[in-house]
Order: sequence, then structure tokens, then C-alpha cells
Amino acid sequence: MRSLLMGTVVGAALGLSAIGVTSLAWSANSQGSSRADIYQQLDLFSEVLSRVDSEYVISVDEADAMEAAINGMLTSLDPHSSYLSAEDYEAMQVQTSGEYGGLGIEVTSENGYVKIVTPIDDTPASRAGLEAGDYLSEINGKSIVGLPLNEAVKEMRGEVGSDITITIIRAEEEPFEVTLTREIIRPKSVDYRIEDEDIGYLRISAFNERTTELLEASLDSIDEELNGAPAGLIIDLRNNPGGLLDQAVSVSGTFMNSGEVVSTRGRSVTDIERYFAEPGERFAETPIIVLINGGSASAAEIVAGALQDMNRAKVLGMTSFGKGSVQTVFPLSAQRGALRLTTARYYTPSGRSIQATGIEPDFEVSNRRYTEEEIESMRRFSEADLPNALDNDSGAERRQLHMPAVQPPEDYEGEDFQLEKAIEELRAITLSSVDERTAG
Repeated sequence: MRSLLMGTVVGAALGLSAIGVTSLAWSANSQGSSRADIYQQLDLFSEVLSRVDSEYVISVDEADAMEAAINGMLTSLDPHSSYLSAEDYEAMQVQTSGEYGGLGIEVTSENGYVKIVTPIDDTPASRAGLEAGDYLSEINGKSIVGLPLNEAVKEMRGEVGSDITITIIRAEEEPFEVTLTREIIRPKSVDYRIEDEDIGYLRISAFNERTTELLEASLDSIDEELNGAPAGLIIDLRNNPGGLLDQAVSVSGTFMNSGEVVSTRGRSVTDIERYFAEPGERFAETPIIVLINGGSASAAEIVAGALQDMNRAKVLGMTSFGKGSVQTVFPLSAQRGALRLTTARYYTPSGRSIQATGIEPDFEVSNRRYTEEEIESMRRFSEADLPNALDNDSGAERRQLHMPAVQPPEDYEGEDFQLEKAIEELRAITLSSVDERTAG
């Protein structure tokens, strides 16, 4: 068993993940129900299935119907619990290993459409210019509107090297087609560069088995190129959908010398696990800014929340997705796939749950400019808006849509306003530190 912290549920073998696979088909509340009651419910299900098999207008695949029923039961619990077929379970294992085949997009379902949560860096999807919030309406000329999400995902599967044409619906634009070539996805989950001569920039796009290893290598390269510690460090977690819990802990610990990174609490009051940073903090005197947005989820939120709570970094950007739950994968017997079940909530070092609320940035900065009319007509997309999402056990609620505190000026012509503001804030922190030392 391995704990996962994904903003979306893995649902395909080709680099596609899915939230909310099917609707409710059967459920039984075991609390307060006798074993006899449960057997009666199972007998009812058997009777319904038999009637469907004999009377439905066309022949029904019983195996598919059973799988849909299982998924219906699980997705009635929360958006992230699901059944993984043997094929999907294998795909999930490949994906978390850091290499898999596909288009490179995280997807969900909204109003019958497949919606892109985020394109993964340096994949066919990102290179084609697909954006978070885009809707897919057709695949190879065939409508997928209203198709169950797992079925739509299967339509996107195919041999590496084969082409797929998808129709994109984007706000305020006419629908357009994009042809992508499926390929093996080897996302480099960590990349780096030097910004503004002496500031290290780290892009962490996912938390897979190679993330901490790649992070350490990137920090070594920054140290070597600058001949020492950078003046400041920017950790970019925007549109990072999450990944492995242990990687979130080790990445956070890279910038902490001690202390709790995160805790998880399950069904029982005694079911508590605490995860701590190991000694060996990198660039201990270097100020850090963490970039987040609405696509930063789960493991990304753990890192942002830990560094924020421990006063090791300031967080800049927009409120994160708000997925504060942990899923455990339980392999099923006889190679029948696996059960992906929500088993705990996680809490930042100060004890706050960000389930459904998200991480609030210290500096709220939008990367685009909005009008009041746009804010009023926008639909919120966050964990809190998903069907059957767990509530926040402390009673906290996500902040409503509002005009960002800081957004680009009307005549802005740059490429990344949030990054520019992060550099400005790091310069201000650096100057403040110099002033304090001089005064002392």
C-alpha cells in the first residue's frame, strides 16, 4: 500500500487522470445496518442486475455494469475514492514511477464535458498550447459530450506515435481542433534556472518517485553556477496536481532543518501519523517564495503549507485547489485491480486542515487581469466544488471569488507577472535583512 496525494484520480494508462468516474449505482451504510440488512441490499442489487441483463433494450456487458456499480458506490463517498481495474492500476504504478505514455493532461468532468485541470510540462498537450480550463468536446470527430469520463479517457488511448485530433472549447473563442501525437511521457518533475542573475528558480511540476532526487540535483547545479547560495529561491508549484506523500515530505524537509512537515488523521482519534523533516537543510539563510495557484493541489499544498507555517517561506499567487485528503491504494486479490480509498485528512504543522479551503497566499497576486464583470460571471473550480467533496472538519469555508489584491496593470506586456512579483518580494526581503544587520 502507498499513500497518494493527487488532485485528480488516476484513471488511464496514457497520462490522463480523472475526477468523478460514474454516478451512484449502489451504496450501503454499514454503520447502523445489520449484516442481514446488507445481505438484503446485495440481494436487491443481484435482482436489479438480473433484470437489466434479461430485459434491457440491448445486450449488457455484466462485467462493465459491475465495475460501474463499484465505482458508483465509491464515488458517492468522495471524489477521490475509486476502483482501479487491473489495467488502470498498472497505469497508476507506471505514472507514479515518473515515466508513462500519453498526452500529458490531467482531466476532470464538468457538465458533461471533459475539462483540462492542467497540462503537464513539456508534453504533447503543453506544447500544443492546451490550457487549464479548456474543454474537450470531440475526439477524432466523434462527440464525447455526456460520455462517462472513464469512457472518454479510453477514447484518448492509443499506440505511442499515433495521432489524435481533439476539439477544444475555450472561453470567448470559437471551437478549434488540435492534433496531438501520443508519446511516452517522461515528465521532468523538477527543472531549474537562474533568474535576475542571482535568484534560483525551481519548477516542481509533480511529486513522483524521482522528484526529491531531481530537486537535489537542481540545487547542486544552482550552487555550482552561482558559486554558492542564491540571493533568493523561488519554488514554483503552480498547476502541480500532487503525487506521492513521501515525496512531499522529503521535498519540504529539504528546506527545513527540523520540525513537523505534515500530519494525517484517519477515522479513529488514535489514527494519527506525523511526518518530520530530517536534518540537512539546503540554503538555510536564503529567503524563499513559493508560487501557487488554483491548480496547486495535495502534495503541492503540503509543501506550501509546511514552509508557510514554519516561517521558512512566503507564499505568493492565488488560493490553491484545497485537496486535503490522503488516498491509500489497496491491491485486490487475484489481480483484480486495486481499491483507491480516502483514508485520512492531512494537516499542516500548525494543525490546520486545508480540505476544501486551500492554502491562502501571503501575497495574493493574479497572473491575469480581471474585470468586475468577469469575476461575477466566473465559475469557481476547486475541491469544494466537486460532487461529494469532504467538508473541512474545522468548519472553515473557502473564500468566495473576488477581485485579486494585485493583478497586472492594463498595459502589462510581460510573460509571468507572478514570477516578477516574486522576484520583487525576494529583493525586498533581502534588503530588509541587510538593513537589520546594519542597524544591529
